[in-house]
Amino acid sequence: MITFIIGLVILLSGGFLYGKICDKVFKPDDRKTPAVRLNDGMDYVPMKKWKNSLIQLLNIAGTGPILGPIQGILFGPIAFLTIPIGCIIGGALHDYMCGMISLRNDGAQMPTLIRKYLGKYIYPIYNVFVCLLMLLVGTVFIYTPGDLFVTQILKTDNGAANPVVWIVYGAIFVYYIIATLFPIDKIIGKVYPIFGILLLLSAVGVFAGFIIKGYPLDNITGLAVVHPQGLNFIPIFFVTVACGIVSGFHSTQSTLISRTMSSEKEGRMTFYNMMIAEGLIAMIWSAAAMGVINLGLASDKTSPTDVVGIIANDLLGSVGGIIAIIGIIVLPITSGDTALRSLRLIVADTIKIDQSKRKNRLGVSLVIFAFVAAILIFAKMDSDGFNILWRYFAWANQTIAVFAFAMITVYMIRNKQPFIMSLVPGMFYMFIISCFILNASIGFNLPWAISYSIGGVLTLAYGAVLVYYGKKSTSHIDRMKNAKPSVNK
Repeated sequence: MITFIIGLVILLSGGFLYGKICDKVFKPDDRKTPAVRLNDGMDYVPMKKWKNSLIQLLNIAGTGPILGPIQGILFGPIAFLTIPIGCIIGGALHDYMCGMISLRNDGAQMPTLIRKYLGKYIYPIYNVFVCLLMLLVGTVFIYTPGDLFVTQILKTDNGAANPVVWIVYGAIFVYYIIATLFPIDKIIGKVYPIFGILLLLSAVGVFAGFIIKGYPLDNITGLAVVHPQGLNFIPIFFVTVACGIVSGFHSTQSTLISRTMSSEKEGRMTFYNMMIAEGLIAMIWSAAAMGVINLGLASDKTSPTDVVGIIANDLLGSVGGIIAIIGIIVLPITSGDTALRSLRLIVADTIKIDQSKRKNRLGVSLVIFAFVAAILIFAKMDSDGFNILWRYFAWANQTIAVFAFAMITVYMIRNKQPFIMSLVPGMFYMFIISCFILNASIGFNLPWAISYSIGGVLTLAYGAVLVYYGKKSTSHIDRMKNAKPSVNK
């Protein structure tokens, strides 16, 4: 329990202090935001600060801050320290800077920011990755809440042969279409704050429950980190516990919310603090998972979704447990629809399709949902389909974060800001994604020693090239600003 408490202190106090530092570095001011200047009644719509904050929390909090930490806690109490530290200097910084940079660029989505700060050659590579990730997020967040609802609420089989499964999937699918097409303040702006409160209350209930019941939590006693299945802490822990620490998906949601903010000074609460809140949720669920495992109510082989049911019912009772599970089902749904909304905006911005017209929104959305349906059917019909889907989703998610950290670093170099703040976490995650894909069976299947060596070289190259490019592009921009206009004689 001591390690867990230390982790909470680090998360809350460190988040408060580092959040202030991020604000001081970026210097938000009173300029008119894109929501005010470009109000179109669809995507650029000013909303209240508390609404934006709760919507941002729900957008970024899919199944990641619950299912990820439940799997990550199998590495032991080291998770109680790595989650808060990573969240403070990595995830919250990532979310804050992406949202704030978007605010300074007319609410531009991530591909546009990548093109502006990383150049036209990186832009198409990123676009492919981010579109793939959004499709995978949309698919995964139909699959997982659908299966949770079928197994935990309806208490029936979640196999592909059960027609109830497809009915539930279809209901989520229809909601996604509606939420993607309608103005952001009509559905998301009205319903999500309620879901946000439900999410926070369920997390508080679980926290109070395992404290009152005295769940046994392990403390760090040495340097060794041992997983029951022998998995390597680096990189697998940081890919597994994505949303609780760093998630590239969050960058696409921060830029989405940048179009509904009335003041730049709301950024710290909306972007930085909501990621700290997600880190807190991750801490609570990882602690609860450790508790039920230590009590023998679950094991390392129990599926994360079953662990959710065990924790909810043991701590909150049958009624409270159902409410908590419903909240967890809502989490991925409220991330999936905004992922597909972001994808619509990304595609529309890329190929210059005006989204103020309903027929244009419908046309782009139909193409997107056709791909989602195809991936969903494959994942459900193939016996190993979801495992393949999840592995690629987890790796692609962190890869997108590496692109985002690179964009932030160049922005900070150009604006004479301490770019080391984003360069270090970017290099760390470059090492994580490189080692993971080099060793993984879905990648190159190389031995760990070789994977670590190549990953180290790629990480150093990433850092060196990024700093060189950032300083070179800054010098070019400075020369252009200082150049005297030519005089026609």
